[in-house]
Amino acid sequence: MAQDSVDLSCDYQFWMQKLSVWDQASTLETQQDTCLHLAQFQEFLRKMYEALKEMDSNTVIERFPTIGQLLAKACWNPFILAYDESQKILIWCLCCLINKEPQNSGQSKLNSWIQGVLSHILSALRFDKEVALFTQGLGYAPIDYYPGLLKNMVLSLASELRENHLNGFNTQRRKKISLPMSAVVCLWLRHLPSLEKAMLHLFEKLISSERNCLRRIECFIKDSLLPQAACHPAIFRVVDEMFRCALLETDGALEIIATIQVFTQCFVEALEKESKQQLRFALKTYFPYTSPSLGMVLLQDPQDIPRGHWLQTLKHISELLREAVEDQTHGSRGGPFESWFLFIHFGGWAEMVAEQLLMSAAEPPTALLWLLAFYYGPRDGRQQRAQTMVQVKAVLGHLLAMSRSSSLSAQDLQTVAGQGTDTDLRAPAQQLIRHLLLNFLLWAPGGHTIAWDVITLMAHTAEITHEIIGFLDQTLYRWNRLGIESPRSEKLARELLKELRTQV
Repeated sequence: MAQDSVDLSCDYQFWMQKLSVWDQASTLETQQDTCLHLAQFQEFLRKMYEALKEMDSNTVIERFPTIGQLLAKACWNPFILAYDESQKILIWCLCCLINKEPQNSGQSKLNSWIQGVLSHILSALRFDKEVALFTQGLGYAPIDYYPGLLKNMVLSLASELRENHLNGFNTQRRKKISLPMSAVVCLWLRHLPSLEKAMLHLFEKLISSERNCLRRIECFIKDSLLPQAACHPAIFRVVDEMFRCALLETDGALEIIATIQVFTQCFVEALEKESKQQLRFALKTYFPYTSPSLGMVLLQDPQDIPRGHWLQTLKHISELLREAVEDQTHGSRGGPFESWFLFIHFGGWAEMVAEQLLMSAAEPPTALLWLLAFYYGPRDGRQQRAQTMVQVKAVLGHLLAMSRSSSLSAQDLQTVAGQGTDTDLRAPAQQLIRHLLLNFLLWAPGGHTIAWDVITLMAHTAEITHEIIGFLDQTLYRWNRLGIESPRSEKLARELLKELRTQV
């Protein structure tokens, strides 16, 4: 107990200094620092409350003479109020300071001050500035206005439902109450279960809807408002953690990876739009376990880079990732998985690697071979990854030779597919080789004549058929987004996709 008391006193001084710094400046750096420490500060508040609730108000003041200053600074910080359960814990701490039976004017003033702070907390973050000015002009205080507004909204909705019911309308299709984006963000920041429910609802829609294409998934994601709300780092970290759990639970399912990539694309678009209107958080705030240089390179939109520079960019990404994965002294703190988890967010770069390798007659760059091997086999060690690179290089050599041939046969390509030593068709190396063959079929001059025969030989199981469907859908989605025009290849991909879906 004595040690706990000493630790709390040390923490108290640390957070008092932090709050003073945050209170005196409102720069981008202080906002970022605040967001990075929100979870730790909330934990400190919990410990503080556990200590305060065991004391009477007089003992609290004796033990922590500046407790009022600390709580006040926290209560006037919108980031702290908006984070998780911090607002609730602040209210608990303030209540511990109240004198139930004040004995002098000092205690009465303290009670009055606490009531004022509580009133501020309960009305904080609820108003747009325009609404606040309007209601103040009418002579209403926020604490008077909101109960009346809520009552009128409920009565109006009840009246509308009653009228629809009496008129025979289907009340299950009643009009939704549309909240402004700022209100949704405040709700999800204050009430974590509502954010988790929104994510679970999105997962349910993705699972329950048949034949989901990435275009439809994109619509689901945008309609959920999650990418826009995720511009706030605290919300993004929760959403990203739920994606991480889904990825681990499904053992890296390609459907989950594709969904993460679409979500990230929508999130980046929302982030760029928001950054034009207000201060932007550093990328490190969203991805704390990666080096800023790697994050900034991955964040680049391939559309903004000349195609002639794509190969150079891919090599740079490979070098940064390899350093992070294989040299932990300079790499990320989270190990290979964290580097891979970041990379799949921007997996469009990995999809470009295969096309770059197949379209080049030059020796396959080691950097690109490593990037593909890592993307498909993040759990592999150095030796296994090196073996995969050798297999892929051999397959690329055969495909290059076949592209120069006047005729192609499905059996020859099937032989190439068997170049790997893995007997498990679900092995990362085999999956990688299948995707190389599919890319070859889409781009090779004679690929369209044997494409269906090759896929028939390739699709041994329903699982592989679904994998091929996902690959083709993702390829079409990426081509459309990047403005890659290849009418013959696009037509072939759509025909194959349509035929495969009719058989599933």
